[in-house]
Amino acid sequence: MPFRGIVLFMPDVAQITVAPARTAELTALIRATGTETRTTVSPLTGADVATVPVSTDQDVLDAFAAARVAQLDWARTPVRRRKKALLRLHDLVLKHQAELLDLIQLESGKARSHAFDEVLHSALTGRYYGRRLSRILGPHRRSGVYPVITSVRQHHQPKGVVGLITPWNYPLSMALVDGLAAVAAGNAVVHKPDSQSPLTALAIIELMHRAGFPKDLWQVVSGAGSVIGSVIIDHADYICFTGSTATGKRIAAQCSQRLIGCSLELGGKNPMIVLPGADVEKAVEGTVTAAFSSAGQLCVSIERVYVHDSIYDRYRDGLAGRLAQMAYGANADWEVEMGTLVSPSQLATTQKHVADALDHGATLVSGGHARPDIAPWFHEPTVLEDVPESALCFAEETFGPVVSLYRYRSIGEAVQAANDTPYGLNASVWGPSRRARQVATRIKAGTVNVNEGFAATFGSIGAPMGGMKESGTGRRQGAEGLLRFTETQSIGVQRVIPVGGPSFLSKRTFGALLTVGLIGLRRFTRRA
Repeated sequence: MPFRGIVLFMPDVAQITVAPARTAELTALIRATGTETRTTVSPLTGADVATVPVSTDQDVLDAFAAARVAQLDWARTPVRRRKKALLRLHDLVLKHQAELLDLIQLESGKARSHAFDEVLHSALTGRYYGRRLSRILGPHRRSGVYPVITSVRQHHQPKGVVGLITPWNYPLSMALVDGLAAVAAGNAVVHKPDSQSPLTALAIIELMHRAGFPKDLWQVVSGAGSVIGSVIIDHADYICFTGSTATGKRIAAQCSQRLIGCSLELGGKNPMIVLPGADVEKAVEGTVTAAFSSAGQLCVSIERVYVHDSIYDRYRDGLAGRLAQMAYGANADWEVEMGTLVSPSQLATTQKHVADALDHGATLVSGGHARPDIAPWFHEPTVLEDVPESALCFAEETFGPVVSLYRYRSIGEAVQAANDTPYGLNASVWGPSRRARQVATRIKAGTVNVNEGFAATFGSIGAPMGGMKESGTGRRQGAEGLLRFTETQSIGVQRVIPVGGPSFLSKRTFGALLTVGLIGLRRFTRRA
């Protein structure tokens, strides 16, 4: 029978609000001169949150103009000063986490512990680049064409002004993990946060100002992506986007017309494989986190689980039992394990996928219902089995708290099923570590987590993260996440004689001497 779970209502923390004066302070950071506004709504209660000004096309152009001026000065700022600002931001994020947590929850509806994941991720990003910026940016010495007399150094020059378009589901993390790498590399940013969650992004930008980043370096514009998004792409030197695959393809096409680069983190239909020999209880607990964090509204969230036939029944029954004890709600209680969906459209998609699967013969293991008694767009964590290929949720991304279970008999069968998708963002493998690592290398996904859902890679800032196939291009985090915002420049210095040889030797003689030298060098290095 579908469960009803444990609902946590805490009267002293049930209402998360932001004062009108505070919203006015934050929205004043948006570059907007027109009279048009829009009102944001909290998924926790359905109540209005803030009146947000909408930017015009001219506002976007003005943002780029101001950002370009600021970027020229910032690019000349010594790396050591940038590092200090990054580390100060790390401290400020942790110090002001209470307000950040409130804003994240107010705008996204996720549980407080999941909101904290964003705070932690943002602080770790500041610390990582603050400590490693010099090492990543260089300059780095490279081998010259001739030893000693040729020296080459590789430099990384900033792109200029980066257009940053971020989603509503992780309004803090997705703004900072990308934007902070861009400014650390010496760029300026023109940022369009999602219209659902502008306050969270604005709060972190305010903290950046306090940390020592120039105020004009990070410009914020507001409005529908379909309206001002094209203006941003037409004037940026590089685009960074997180969102749907369909939108990502349109952005890539527009970028190609200007021959500018882009990094795109797009959709996923992420698989989990539970191997024979896996700890079933740990796999069940891992599934709760992997599939239902942020109510499944996470690009790397698990939506397909392949379980070996020998342990399938124990796993399925264990997962249903665990979900029956799962605590959920729409408040600031840290013990809540799942919050709400963000909007009526997300709820409609989730309901449509569940109803369609059942109509096509799937079996409901757990959940399956909307719960407006908890929050206007809350949907129970839902588990399905026997989902046929004809069902929408078999191959389409739900982006909600729905996971489908499948039996398998051989590892090859499970790997083939996991890879049978146009997406390749994230995957998870549960079982004995050595065997699970071997299986992980066979999965076509940008990140694969062993005995973890997504956090092992997502939280490791030094590890690049991104998608294969239609899940995107480019990588965030790590050195790659910063270097994508730079142009590589090689500077070579030649001493004593030119590369083409000294003037007192004929070209033929120099060629012969060079040939003998290369053969000797090859033999020497082979012996070494």
